[in-house]
Amino acid sequence: MSPNRPNDSLPLMPSLLPAGELAHWIRLVETPGVGNQTGRKLLAAFGSPQAIFEADFQALAQHVGPRIADALLTPATGAMQAQIDKTSDWAGHPVNHVLTLGDSRYPRALLDIADPPLMLYAKGHVGLLNAPAVAVVGSRNATAQGIINAEKFSEALSHAGLSIISGLALGIDTAAHRGGLCGSGSTVAVIGTGADIVYPARNRDLAHRIAETGCILSEYMLGTAAVASNFPRRNRIISGLAQGVLVVEAAARSGSLITARMAGDQGREVFAIPGSIHSPLSKGCHLLIRQGAKLVESAQDILEELTHCRQPIEQTSMAPTTAAMPECAVLSTMGFDPVHLDVLAERCNINIAELQSTLLIYELDGIVEMLPGNVVRRVATS
Repeated sequence: MSPNRPNDSLPLMPSLLPAGELAHWIRLVETPGVGNQTGRKLLAAFGSPQAIFEADFQALAQHVGPRIADALLTPATGAMQAQIDKTSDWAGHPVNHVLTLGDSRYPRALLDIADPPLMLYAKGHVGLLNAPAVAVVGSRNATAQGIINAEKFSEALSHAGLSIISGLALGIDTAAHRGGLCGSGSTVAVIGTGADIVYPARNRDLAHRIAETGCILSEYMLGTAAVASNFPRRNRIISGLAQGVLVVEAAARSGSLITARMAGDQGREVFAIPGSIHSPLSKGCHLLIRQGAKLVESAQDILEELTHCRQPIEQTSMAPTTAAMPECAVLSTMGFDPVHLDVLAERCNINIAELQSTLLIYELDGIVEMLPGNVVRRVATS
């Protein structure tokens, strides 16, 4: 990996959630009968978790019925208080974050899906959760060629400034994360356990690398062990964070096809790499292609297709809360000589993440090209 990674410039900020507010959020999420849909209904009615727990039985029952109203008014158990204390301690570390629907850092792309989590636990650079991204998924029992394809596609897309989203599983997921770590876009691992648990254990070193320069994300409370039903459910987050989903290898019945279906339902692009007609791991990709997924042979095929997604990419960039600098000013500032990203960011007085998102749009339009060593060059007029 390059020692001058753009994500190294992103500050690791502690969780912005006060301890008392965090306790109310955890109580809401962990109350029996309150799922994401019911939680959003309550938040819409009362405005905040604290207001929910300060409401009386009649007001609560009017929205969620007597059974859930009773559960909400039941004092926190010892086990729930222990979970609150554990989460508060965990969130006190600068690399750890608890994001709620009310947090400005919550991934905006997830607000568009049918079932966004009320809370997310993140370890690493949370700015990546609002960066342009492509999900790369596939078989745990991948072929050698599938592993190579996943890693090389992911590396190329990451060098183009796209974050690589995957699930930290063995096989294609592992290769995708490795490739993502090689480029400026880095990678996000969406896991099916608590954010304090690494599964599978064989990926412990990889998970540590991702936490350092990428991000690990989970909707499950700390301490949640690997449960089979959690993994298909987390797939909606993998696809939801991305502008498109690339399926590298998949059997005719696999979790990767679930992710692809969710991507289609969410309005994301679906891409598939074709393979041998004799390989069982090509069956799923071929099925997706017959159903309308875009056949791709190179990362460039994906980048060209995502030019049609320009508006979502701009909306999900890692832009700061201050007003963004006009894009044309970046071009006029850089001129036509090769320039290092750090130098260009300083000239434009913007951060690397914002600059990277702007340059990605120009790269997709063929106006600039990225060179080795985080150097960019303008090759055409706008």
